[in-house]
Amino acid sequence: MIWQRKRLTLALAVVGALSLVLAGCSGSNQPAGTASGGAGATGAAAGSASVWFLSGQPKEGMFTKSYDAWNAANPNRQIAYEVYANDAYKEKIRTAIGAGEAPTLVWSWGAFGVVDEYVAAKQIISLDGKVDQALSRVLPSVADAGKLDGVQVAVPNGDAQPVMLFYNKDLFKQAGVEAPIKTWDDLLAAIPKFKAIGVAPFSLAGGSKWPDLMWLEYLADRIGGPGTFNDVVAGKANAWSSPAMLDALTHIQDLVKADGFQSGFTSTAADSHADVALVYSGKAAMILQGSWVYGTFKADTPDFVSGGKLGSFPFPAVSGGTGDPSDIAGNPSNFFSIAASANAEEQQIALDWLNQSNLDGTMVDTLIAGGGVPPVANALDKLKASDDASFLVDAYNLLLNAKHFQASWDQVLSSTAAQELLTNLDMIFQGQITPQEFADNMNKTLS
Repeated sequence: MIWQRKRLTLALAVVGALSLVLAGCSGSNQPAGTASGGAGATGAAAGSASVWFLSGQPKEGMFTKSYDAWNAANPNRQIAYEVYANDAYKEKIRTAIGAGEAPTLVWSWGAFGVVDEYVAAKQIISLDGKVDQALSRVLPSVADAGKLDGVQVAVPNGDAQPVMLFYNKDLFKQAGVEAPIKTWDDLLAAIPKFKAIGVAPFSLAGGSKWPDLMWLEYLADRIGGPGTFNDVVAGKANAWSSPAMLDALTHIQDLVKADGFQSGFTSTAADSHADVALVYSGKAAMILQGSWVYGTFKADTPDFVSGGKLGSFPFPAVSGGTGDPSDIAGNPSNFFSIAASANAEEQQIALDWLNQSNLDGTMVDTLIAGGGVPPVANALDKLKASDDASFLVDAYNLLLNAKHFQASWDQVLSSTAAQELLTNLDMIFQGQITPQEFADNMNKTLS
């Protein structure tokens, strides 16, 4: 698919004031940290390229190894790198883009939202015809998420991150609930069974707000199909108050009223992994999260994973809905663009690294070893041979079989609209506004 958006007319000064509200991604679930790096991490030398990427394994180690190997093999064509925690990166890149001082390789979550704004301000370049070798290694549906109005402006650089339901197998057995749960009605029917054994049906990091969004993304799709949100992206009048969107919001409030989430969920934070801990500690049966939390489970409680106590399944169908149950939401990948402010030599170094090294065999092996889902073609044999085959093969098949892969809404929308979305959705979960009030507030953000 090609992510098409109405192009924004933004001056460079507007980009300097951008508030990057990028969530529902692997970096968002990582602890805060300080910048680190190598090969001149405090800045690229004259004639060399530069890159910033997010902390957290397995990607941090994957990129560090790749750039160190590149620098060792190319002493006259170095790539300086810096490593940032998610929030620190968002602040740093906002300032750098506005000042025309971005690193050569610009990290993002796809060709929409903020990247659209970068393109409108002429701060990143077209990659059409320049990265064919790099794109040949990745799945077409993921590569297309780096296109804007048919132009390739970003290249996938990490694992694909479909959102799915993770569950504690022991709690399902104790409650007498069968997995996978295939319908919304069955999901609601399971709630009293989990409450009867003294556990929360779902863990939710509502204090971070962005995890709330996954529920609306899936319900809107299952009820109304991809067109429900596509109308929002297209700026269609009153798109937020479509029957499918209002129905999805009502389903969310029904789930909250049924005590579907843990007590105090609105103050639980994702960055500390508190939401994940509720599942492996036996206090919550399920969590709706991106595939990146598999690595969190594996790092925080390896015995829980190796002991076969963690399971996963797709989001259930909704009776009467027109959406395809194979549709998935999440992040097709993380991406690299190339800054227009870099000189020709720096841009060429970045292009050569993308074509020669990005998501090559070594990087893919590192992703798989860390429980990541590589968005590359012909990966099944490697996935089946991994220690995490039971999860990785299922997640990879979600990518292959999905009719539609919806990128996280707060990444697709403008930064201003995304902030309004998270704020109003938080109020929906807390019962402070009605679905119609949510829609009225969000319709004001439409172009």
